[in-house]
Amino acid sequence: MTGTALRPEGVAELRDRIIADPSLILDDKDLMRTLVSASERGMGDNIVDLRGLAMERLEARLDRLEETHRAVIAAAYENLSGTNQIHRAILRMLDPDQFEGFLRNLGTDVAQILNVDAIKLVLESPEAGPDPALERISDVLCVVPLSFIETYMSSERGPTTRQVLLRQSIPQTDTLYGAKAPDLRSEACMRLDLGAHRMAGMLVMATENPHMFKPGQGTDLLAFFAGIFERSMRRWLA
Repeated sequence: MTGTALRPEGVAELRDRIIADPSLILDDKDLMRTLVSASERGMGDNIVDLRGLAMERLEARLDRLEETHRAVIAAAYENLSGTNQIHRAILRMLDPDQFEGFLRNLGTDVAQILNVDAIKLVLESPEAGPDPALERISDVLCVVPLSFIETYMSSERGPTTRQVLLRQSIPQTDTLYGAKAPDLRSEACMRLDLGAHRMAGMLVMATENPHMFKPGQGTDLLAFFAGIFERSMRRWLA
């Protein structure tokens, strides 16, 4: 009872419980800290309690370990969630049996599964320009002039040979995203190998979330997605 002294029989019962199960005290950090502080006060100011110092250090290490443990679990969960998301997007991407349906599916269901606001398939061509036939097929497909992809995937340090480029600064151009461009805050660019004797290709995903694609993030899952995508494209182009 709080604020009331225990009766002798209550003290004896509490003592017996602690002797039977010391973890009642040992597992309670606040209680152990109070007992150690009381012990230090009883020894006086001129005595250093090495056990108390050791306990403080062990508590600090335990707190760091617990924080690291939580961070590892959170990272593992996020990675598993991302893997499942990519797998679901790939399965949905492979469903259509017509190229027009493939492109339409890419801009709707696949984009929704990946939680992005825009997906574009970019193909280079020496005869790039407005094409009503392509526009009727899908607004996902974008035909651009030669060397556009190399320029678009360049960073402040110049051209890059990386297959996947993540960034929070999207080049100011209406070529890919049109009216959506001002609202997009992060982007993933995936270089595509469409086979020998074919023009360069690129798959881009953009979102209004500025933290979804950031430099320094892992790109293995996106590289895997791009690998499946380019193999599907080779089949369609054949």
